[in-house]
Parts: sequence; C-alpha cells; structure tokens
Amino acid sequence: MRSIKINNDATFPCAPDDTLLRAGLRAGFGLPYECNAGSCGTCKVELVSGEIDSMRPEAPGLTDADRGRNRVLACQARPASDCDIKVRLRPENVPRHRPARFTATLARTRDLTHDMREFTFTTRGAPGFRPGQYALFYLPGLAAPRTYSMANVDTASGEWQFIVRRVPGGVGTVTLFDHVAVGSQITLDGPFGLAYLREESPRDLVCVAGGSGLAPILSVARGAALAAGHAGRRIHVFFGARTPRDVCGREELAVLPGFDERITFEPVVSEPDATWTGATGFVHERARAFVGDRWKDHEYYFAGPPPMVEAVQRMLMDQRVPFPQVHFDRFY
Repeated sequence: MRSIKINNDATFPCAPDDTLLRAGLRAGFGLPYECNAGSCGTCKVELVSGEIDSMRPEAPGLTDADRGRNRVLACQARPASDCDIKVRLRPENVPRHRPARFTATLARTRDLTHDMREFTFTTRGAPGFRPGQYALFYLPGLAAPRTYSMANVDTASGEWQFIVRRVPGGVGTVTLFDHVAVGSQITLDGPFGLAYLREESPRDLVCVAGGSGLAPILSVARGAALAAGHAGRRIHVFFGARTPRDVCGREELAVLPGFDERITFEPVVSEPDATWTGATGFVHERARAFVGDRWKDHEYYFAGPPPMVEAVQRMLMDQRVPFPQVHFDRFY
C-alpha cells in the first residue's frame, strides 16, 4: 500500500493497482474529475514527489506543457512509490457514497432493441449510488475497465442495473454481450460520476438521451419521480434514435407515477421511415423547441454519443444557462 500526501497536509492510502483519483475518492476527498478514462484532462494533479506508472501515457487529456510542469492524470496514475500531490479540491465532489470494488453476479438480461440490452446484477456489500452515476466494469480478458451508467435507483436491494448498446467491433460490449452469461461474476468499481440528480433543486428537469445514454437518464428520471417532496417537479425526457427500431424507453418510464402528466417522453428519429409518425430530426433541436425562452427554468441532464452531447452542450452555452444547472459526464 502506498501513502499519498495531498496538498502537503492529509494523506490517503492507495494500492499499487489503484489510481490516485479512485483511491482519493475512496478516502472521501473531493478530487476533480469527469471521464475517468484519460480523455478530458479534468483530473490533472501536480506530482510534487514520488513516482507513478501511467496506464495511458499518450492520453489526450495531458499536453506536453502539462508534462513539463510535472502534471499527471490522476485517473490514469498508479503509484510506484509514496507520492506527494498538489490539487485544488472541490467540496462538491466529495462523494456521498465512497466508491469501492466489489463482486457482482449477473442475475438477468432483457433486450430493449435489436442492439440495446438491460443487464441486472446482484451484489453484496456494495456501496449505494446516486441517480445518474456510473461504474467501471472489469470484464474477462480485458486489461482496461469499461464505463457504463446505472439505469435504476439505489433501493438498498444490492441491484445495479445497466443498459448497454452493442457496438460493432467494440471489444467491451462484445465481451459483455457474448461472454458474460447469467450467473457469471465480474468485478465492478463505483459509484463514480457528477451528473447525478440534484434533489435539492426546485426546477423542472429536461433530460436528453441518445443510445445507451438512456441508462443514466432513466436513473435520473426514476429518482426524481420517486423522490419525497418533489411531486411537483415536471420531468421531460427526449430520446434521440437513428431509426424507428432504435427507439426505446417509454415502457420503462410509463410505470412511474405521473407518467403522461408531469412526466413526458418524446422520441426523436433522425432517419425515419414511412411508418414513423413521431418527431424527426436532431434530438437537441426538439428539446430547444420545447424549452422556448425558458432556459433558466430547468435542470438539464444529458448523455449519449459524443456528437449529441457536444450539440446539447453548445446549445446550453449559447443560451447562457448557468453551469450549475447543466449535468453530464464526458465519455469518449
């Protein structure tokens, strides 16, 4: 076990096979981060002393200038010795549920579309999680973990449920779909993520999802629908799909109290066929038309393919929506 001193003050333990970021979060520190994969660069820390091994030396989140200043990506840095690091902590990042590694057993699966599947795992001794968070999957035969978001809410039952889209040629999803059978055990690590439901906000929700980004949006919608004291909040879910056969989500939302009253669901298809009678085009444009000029009246949650996420982010920035009302995690 390595000892990590942070800001020349407190210390936390970090196993040699863990990362500075995850170990710090496990110890309850509000370290900055987003993607947990080395892409966004949010988790940069200054390595004051000590040695680390980088799991992704050429990660795009770190520039040559960063390397010259002895900065490292905490999400990719494994300690090779005791280390001193310097970083600006964020009080809002202190985890309510400290992440942990634990064993999960695949209890059941259910196909939502031709390429989207729901995976339900049972666990023992796992931490809780907040609606909208994600976990890391350690899948058999793969060196690096894969990131998938929970679709359910934490009811203390130990169930962690995910919705995953099979990506053609994607090693992670092929492994999960074809080589993890019901009854199999894998290791999960979590919860992580900052795009969780803000229970304290009185504002209505606008949620935009695409593909398997439906999972965290379902979790957020479920959490908001069931939260005590928030019966008056309206929840508007927009789901972007390429073709009509890619549409899903209504069945899962329809069982929530208030569906078709304070909870609405609108799928938007970008490549419709003759049978499609719903909305068409890009999902963020449909959300834009719905919001009108009421941009600051909502909390915004979105997840999906990078082009969709970037389009929604640009739209909200153009409308000058206050950043604390914008919630998404960067997955690349």
